[in-house]
Amino acid sequence: MRLGFTMRDVVVAAALMFAAAAGVARAEPALGNWSVGAGNDGQITASLHASNKLITGGGALGYSPVLILACRRDGEPRWSEWLQLNDAVSASRKITISVAVDGGGKTDESWSVGPRGRTLVRDGDDGIKRLASANRLTLSWRFGLLSGRGEADFELAGLSDVIGQIAASCKTDPP
Repeated sequence: MRLGFTMRDVVVAAALMFAAAAGVARAEPALGNWSVGAGNDGQITASLHASNKLITGGGALGYSPVLILACRRDGEPRWSEWLQLNDAVSASRKITISVAVDGGGKTDESWSVGPRGRTLVRDGDDGIKRLASANRLTLSWRFGLLSGRGEADFELAGLSDVIGQIAASCKTDPP
């Protein structure tokens, strides 16, 4: 019984591991920095952290806002976008967000303010459509009358695969 490994055994094992890993890598879509999952309420979500940091109200720490794309299997609206913040906005129902896609001109959109003002929501598939072929998204908003502005930049690498995966999991067509 032989207990030692020869160099040939090591090379063969490494080649098999590399081939297996390469096969797995090809089978998965290129999602970039996106995280795809399912929520407790049956929504399929994909989240992406902003490439920049915002300084918290106290000024000591920074955080990256999170963009979330969501699809409901049943019910309306089927598609929505969320922006999660650590600092609350002072608006109570609606807030205007300036949107720039791929460095183009800014467009103002009305987003709903979620509980405690830390989640901003835009329902409908038109927002997802505008991002489908985009590479970069910049969102900017006012925290409040005297609180200044926030801005979040998102590098959207892998987005088309993400939208396809969400739509398939949601059993619907991509927007």
